[in-house]
Amino acid sequence: MKKLNPVLFVLGLFFAAHISAAGDLPSTQGIIDISKPERPADAAVLVGPEGYDLIPEGEKPTKWVFADGILTAPSDWDSLITKESYQDFRMHVEFNVNEVKDAKGAESDGNSGVYIQHRYEIQIHNSFGIPEADYKPSYCGSIYKLKKPDRLVCKKAGEWQSYDIVFRAARFDEGKKIENARVTVYHNGELIHDDYSIPSKTGAGEKEGPEPRPIMLQGHHNPVRFRNVWIQKLELDAKAVKPAANGAER
Repeated sequence: MKKLNPVLFVLGLFFAAHISAAGDLPSTQGIIDISKPERPADAAVLVGPEGYDLIPEGEKPTKWVFADGILTAPSDWDSLITKESYQDFRMHVEFNVNEVKDAKGAESDGNSGVYIQHRYEIQIHNSFGIPEADYKPSYCGSIYKLKKPDRLVCKKAGEWQSYDIVFRAARFDEGKKIENARVTVYHNGELIHDDYSIPSKTGAGEKEGPEPRPIMLQGHHNPVRFRNVWIQKLELDAKAVKPAANGAER
């Protein structure tokens, strides 16, 4: 019988453990089945056929307008946020951007955004037709100023588009960040961010921290429209993916 090389044996154990550990790493992958867009029973409706469940970001009354199942941002700096705060979640957003005359390529053209935890923005923008070579990380589908989408699937202004988002919040230990936030995003049914590790807050986002925070629909001087917006709390730990224990049917 051939003797086992002890060095190879130890190396084999190391790589086996490494592969096993890698399989247990937290991930936002494999949660969305884009072929099944139905809202889960325990997801909270934020914008629906009968109204919306969002509040003004600040103390002033909001100028957003709701009619016929559609929530429209004002031509002002005026954002709405969720009443609850969120850590890990899945979210569906349908939006329709406006077109600003003579502003193609400028950030002022159809500008809005989904601000996760008030910290990380997934940009909304009128970016249809912008060539890939000219596409900036401040255009539609980008993690604002950090990462462009992996593929460009924008529709024309005036057409309805969608984001499907899975987010896992950054993890902290005694005030120190030990894991980056992670996000997977589908834009119009196409994967544009695949479990991206977000290294920092974006733009004017709030400082990163361990506490959950609200989700914001940004009002950025453009009458961007929203419909069919819902969010489902999740618990995304190292080994399990499940709806949060306090997720109730709405």
